[in-house]
Amino acid sequence: MQVDLLRERPDSEFARSCGFQRKEEEIMNNTKRSESKKLVLAALALLMAAIPPNLFVAAEAGYSTLSSLAVEFLIPSIVFLAIILVISWFAGEHQLFRQIRTGILAGLVGTIGLEIVREIGFRLGGMPGELPELMGVLLLNRFADGPSLLSNIAGWSYHFWNGASFGIIYSLFIGRGRYRTGTIYGILVGIGFMMSPVVVAMGVGHFGVDFGWGFPVTVILAHIAFGTVLGWFVFKKNEGQKSILTSVKALFAKE
Repeated sequence: MQVDLLRERPDSEFARSCGFQRKEEEIMNNTKRSESKKLVLAALALLMAAIPPNLFVAAEAGYSTLSSLAVEFLIPSIVFLAIILVISWFAGEHQLFRQIRTGILAGLVGTIGLEIVREIGFRLGGMPGELPELMGVLLLNRFADGPSLLSNIAGWSYHFWNGASFGIIYSLFIGRGRYRTGTIYGILVGIGFMMSPVVVAMGVGHFGVDFGWGFPVTVILAHIAFGTVLGWFVFKKNEGQKSILTSVKALFAKE
C-alpha cells in the first residue's frame, strides 16, 4: 500500500505542476491581451489628439482651407476620441480613460496659463495680434469680413482644444512625470510653433525675426507657463499611471 502511494505521488505532483503552469500561462495571456487592447486604444487616442493642432499648420502651409479641414478632420477626430473614451470605460480600461481625461483637463488648464502670459505679451507689443481670432475667421471662412462673435467662439474653442490635445499626448506618453517635464514639453511645443508655417503666414517670420525679440520671448514664456501648469496637473492626477512606452516594453518583454 505504501509503495502504491509512493508511486502515485510523483504523478500527482507532476499534474499539479502542469496545472500551475497552465494557470501562469493563462494569466500571462490575459495580461498580454489587456496590454494589447490598451495600446491599440491609446494609439488611436494619440492619433486623434495629433490631428487638431496640425490642421492650422496644414492650412497655413497651403494644403487646404482651415474651414474645409475642420469639417474633414477636426470634427471627426473629436467624435472618434469621444468614442475611444466610451470604449475604454466599458472595456474595463479605466486607467486609460482617466489618463486621457486628465490630459484633456490638464491641457485646458495649461492653456489658461498660456493665455495669461500671451495676453500680457500682446498688450506690451510682443505679439502681432489675437491668434484665436484669426483661427476663428479661418474656421468659418470669413477672413474678408473679419471676426464676429460666432467666429471668436469658434476660434477660442479650437485654441483651447489644441491645448487639450497636447495634454492628451503628454499624459499618454509621459504617464505621470514631473513639473519640469511639463516645462520642457511646453518649450518644445513653443519652438515647434515658431518653426511652423503659421508664423510665416502671420508675417513675423520664423522665430519672429521679422517682428522683434518680443515675439519669441512672449511665445517661450507663454509655453513655459502652459507646460508647467500641464506638468503640475498631470503629476497630481496621474499618480500610478504608466507611460504607454512602458506598456510597449512590457508587452514585448513577455514575447
